[in-house]
Amino acid sequence: MTTNTNLSVADRAAGALMGAFIGDALALGPHWYYDLDELHARYGEWISDYTAPMSDHYHAGMKAGESSQAGLLLRLTLESLAACGGYDEADFCRCMDEDFFPHIDGVPMHGPGGYTSQSIREAWRKRVQQGLPWGQVAGNADTTEAAERTLALAVRYALDPSALADAVTRNTLLTQTDGTVVAMTVAFGAVLGMLVEGHALDASISAKLMARVKAGALPFHTVTVGNLQAPKPGAAEAPTLGRFPSPDALLTPSAIARAALDPDIRIEPAWKVSLVYGMPCAVYHQFQPAYYLAARFAGDFESAVLHAVNGGGQNLARAMLTGALVGAQVGIDGIPQRFIEGLEEREWLLALVRGVAAEAAGA
Repeated sequence: MTTNTNLSVADRAAGALMGAFIGDALALGPHWYYDLDELHARYGEWISDYTAPMSDHYHAGMKAGESSQAGLLLRLTLESLAACGGYDEADFCRCMDEDFFPHIDGVPMHGPGGYTSQSIREAWRKRVQQGLPWGQVAGNADTTEAAERTLALAVRYALDPSALADAVTRNTLLTQTDGTVVAMTVAFGAVLGMLVEGHALDASISAKLMARVKAGALPFHTVTVGNLQAPKPGAAEAPTLGRFPSPDALLTPSAIARAALDPDIRIEPAWKVSLVYGMPCAVYHQFQPAYYLAARFAGDFESAVLHAVNGGGQNLARAMLTGALVGAQVGIDGIPQRFIEGLEEREWLLALVRGVAAEAAGA
């Protein structure tokens, strides 16, 4: 069963991509406030629109509605997809070498977007300072940095789960090598791809993902049968064991969606999901609240993304990932127009997003 049957794949794809840009920009000002009292003192009890960063905080000097470095890397990925008609790893690496790395210097509080993440700093040092080739510049950062740009690949290949998993895996490995990070990043991409197809983020989504594992479309290892039942005695493992050691990252979304819709489980206000799952940057603190907010507010883009922003901590990644998931469910026209109007370079972003979304629908 699918949802949003009145929306086209192109509508959902465009909604996912614009949702990510909007989530990123909404959190630019109040990014990385782990003291919620300080966050409220500076931005009020509820942040409802784009804000400028404070002069003594992250991203200082940037304007309300601008993209952080995560948004700029998402844009670079989309531009490469648009230029090549699909994922071309050589072109993506060329864009990084020619269009991005010359503007950073390995210092955290510097570079386009006002801050350079750990994995990008490490890739720059190995690539630029040490002269290592792509394929040897990744580090073990445990953040969602790769997920924030590979969501473009998940959207582009939403109708081809095998190609989606391959592209997301290969691109993630350019900057991050930790196996759990890669598995969770690919799983997030697989979930996003299903939402772009039109599936619901509900208790059944993990079973659908597992069916794709069984069919060989997703590279996760599993020995169970059916609905995670025990394998038959003496049965051999599947010929293809999968790149990732377990399917657990695919099982998480259904459990969280079930909790989000269970009347006996309430997180009130919803922004406190950041306190439940944790406020730091690591993937195991970020994907879960994004799934929760996207399931709870499946048809309400504004509520989902603003609760992600108001949760503090690494709210930029939380809002960016949530924006993609909910944008895929409501489509481009389900995003409040004021959020689109408030984005810097909105016309260029809209044109870029719609172009890649059209290619995704025609894949």
